[in-house]
Amino acid sequence: MARLADLAIPIWGESRAGLEHATLLGDPVLRGAGIPHGDGAPVMLVPGFLAGDTSLRLMARWLRRIGYRPCRAGIRANVDCTSRALERLEGQLERFADQHGRQVTVVGHSRGGSMARVLAVRRPDLIEGIVSLGSPMVDQLAVHPLVRLNVHAVAALGALGVPGAFTYGCFYGGCCEVAREEIAGPFPENVRFVSVYSRTDGIVDWHACLDPAAEHVEVRSSHIGMAFNANVYRVIADALAPRGREPRALAA
Repeated sequence: MARLADLAIPIWGESRAGLEHATLLGDPVLRGAGIPHGDGAPVMLVPGFLAGDTSLRLMARWLRRIGYRPCRAGIRANVDCTSRALERLEGQLERFADQHGRQVTVVGHSRGGSMARVLAVRRPDLIEGIVSLGSPMVDQLAVHPLVRLNVHAVAALGALGVPGAFTYGCFYGGCCEVAREEIAGPFPENVRFVSVYSRTDGIVDWHACLDPAAEHVEVRSSHIGMAFNANVYRVIADALAPRGREPRALAA
């Protein structure tokens, strides 16, 4: 049964995602105006639940425009077992870091941000920082009941043996027990962590985004729109900006 707090999540507000996209197209931030630019640093983008790399394609083009080297996560639809997905993402991370000879920043939308946190805990040697966008770090299932139905539907498909889908074991069983511990465990001190949240998020309860280890930045955005909201892009640009120190190269 849905909790009253879950029902209070303003899912109706997700209807403004199209307007957010249109607004971004006319905003100077998309051209790189009025924001800090990068120094060629690699940035890996991890999509949210049910989404794939294409959902962050506009963000990737924008990052390239302002001086970064965006890297795809290699995800068609983010519904796989957390442990399997993280294993592949870690391999991608290793390749990107080796290719560019320096640590990578990971930007993750929703479930992708939760995965970014786990990667930072596992591989702080490869990660410069992470930025999570509307990611329910504190409670992975703090989402609107209608969205939770989609979660249960994917888990049911996984239980039936559909390849590439997580199962209930990912939430309660042993297959993803380590990942569940890492998403709630101590965060490495030398890795920057920015958590972007919106009180008008219509999918995730914004309270669940307030990870104690993170710097919290509030924006006004829908959940889906965080992938193409002008103010979110400004926050990302600020979070990624070089801060007067040499980039951390990979250990020899």
